[in-house]
Amino acid sequence: MRRLMKFRVLWDIHRSRCGFYPAPQYLRCQSLSGAGAARWNDYDTPEEFNFASDVLDYWAQMEKEGKRGPNPALWWVNNQGDEVKWSFREMTDLTRRAANVFTQTCGLQEGDHLALILPRVPEWWLVIVACIRTGIVFMPGTTQLKAKDILYRLQVSKAKGIVTTDTLAPEVDSVASECPALKTKLLVSDHSRKGWLDFRSLIRSESPVHTCIKSKTLDPMAIFFTSGTTGFPKMAKHSHGLALRSIFPSCRKLLQLKTSDVLWCPSDTGWILAVLGSLLEPWTAGSTVFVHHLPQFDPKVIVQTLFKYPITQCFAAPSVFRMILQQSSASLRFPTLEHCCTGGEALLPEEQELWRRQTGVLLYQAYGQSETGISCGTLRGMKIKPGSMGKAIPPYDIQIIDDKGNILPPNTEGNIGVRIKPTRPIGVFMGYESNPVKTAEVECGDFYSSGDRATVDAEGYFWFLGRADDVINASGYRIGPAEVENALAEHPAVAESAVVSSPDPIRGEVVKAFIVLTPNFLSRDRDQLTKELQQHVKSVTAPYKYPRKVEFVSELPKTITGKIKRSELRKKEFGQM
Repeated sequence: MRRLMKFRVLWDIHRSRCGFYPAPQYLRCQSLSGAGAARWNDYDTPEEFNFASDVLDYWAQMEKEGKRGPNPALWWVNNQGDEVKWSFREMTDLTRRAANVFTQTCGLQEGDHLALILPRVPEWWLVIVACIRTGIVFMPGTTQLKAKDILYRLQVSKAKGIVTTDTLAPEVDSVASECPALKTKLLVSDHSRKGWLDFRSLIRSESPVHTCIKSKTLDPMAIFFTSGTTGFPKMAKHSHGLALRSIFPSCRKLLQLKTSDVLWCPSDTGWILAVLGSLLEPWTAGSTVFVHHLPQFDPKVIVQTLFKYPITQCFAAPSVFRMILQQSSASLRFPTLEHCCTGGEALLPEEQELWRRQTGVLLYQAYGQSETGISCGTLRGMKIKPGSMGKAIPPYDIQIIDDKGNILPPNTEGNIGVRIKPTRPIGVFMGYESNPVKTAEVECGDFYSSGDRATVDAEGYFWFLGRADDVINASGYRIGPAEVENALAEHPAVAESAVVSSPDPIRGEVVKAFIVLTPNFLSRDRDQLTKELQQHVKSVTAPYKYPRKVEFVSELPKTITGKIKRSELRKKEFGQM
């Protein structure tokens, strides 16, 4: 981390060489966060937009002119006492250097795909903004991925480059020979590794002079891998419109961030919530992004952090708030915390009320997917209906639809649909990369069908019921049953398996595996075999996917055509049979 600390002197060394380009007129004449300020209409679609030049550089210019307070843009800490504070001017300097690393040193070009598998380290933010500056499409991934997961992602995306740590570098090297498109490997580490470029050293030696591309609003910006019930994860491709949407008036109302706010979003860096909650949303408002490294999720550390640092807003999965509530701390009245928002999984009304009583702060809900970003929510200051995920956030028109795309009346269960015809709203994904068949499957009449089931009441509040598919949502991690079943199938003890979600008081849901054993393993000790199978899954795929619950059965329920009836197993788990 000592090398990270050295970045703070880069601005002083190079500021005489680094010019700032004035922000476009539509930003220069208005505040992105000031109450009552003139803003873009929710339905505007400018031909060109680039978050790096139109937003980040705007705030750097405001700092230069003394029109923004002293709070840092990025405030990073860890358990060892290390701390990094970068201003928007320093972020502009460093991300321009990183952009030059990608284009000049690595030879990456606009439209190339770059895999980004980093923990919560400052370089994660540098890589994303540098990709936006250059038009390189970034593809975040969780650090819990294993060689098999990485191989699939690199092959299916035809990634030209990857940025990761020395922990995952051996996994990448073990599959790199099977990835002909992969040309560049960048390492974020204090140690060198053969065949890898030292990202930190390259940034220090690069020039801070870089001209941002003039990206079209509808040009590709990012790809998020999203789990499904069958097959492998799909690649949800987003345009620069995903970032533009954070400027829209309705989106700003969700958190109502100010330049003085310090926002903490402890989402895993592999998910879209991290990009939205730890980068796009706060920096659009000129707020401070707070980051705790948190290599392991420890609720005690989270509580200590909320007491120690001047965090004003927290945006996290419900499991984070559950864990906090179960701490034995005498007081949960955090001194600076003003607003909390949650999303990514269902939240019980009782949990909302308990959080209010214990902390004195209201807990608002939001809803979204990798394909849509945040599409629905209870806006700050809006009436909270406990258990509801709020209302549709323009420009999204969300309706409850049937399987043919017909709009259903209030209080009728159906699919959550986002209208994409005749006009596709800014922020909805472009489609599944290289998979037009899957893209067409989620189009239902005039709507994108989310695969989630819900109802809407007469006031427009949505009530989440469950998923039409079988995706498991454990602590905000979306897990496709097929991924776990494929891993289990590699073990000689497993004849058949079916993976479903199971209720859990902390995580909301956990992975449960129903397993039919092969004859040779029928007499084995079940407890020992459970541990062996759990460890096996951890070794061949991302550890968060392993089944925390295992039940051995003689047979699995099936349809007349031989398909496993997961719905029956799921109902059994949730007490509906």
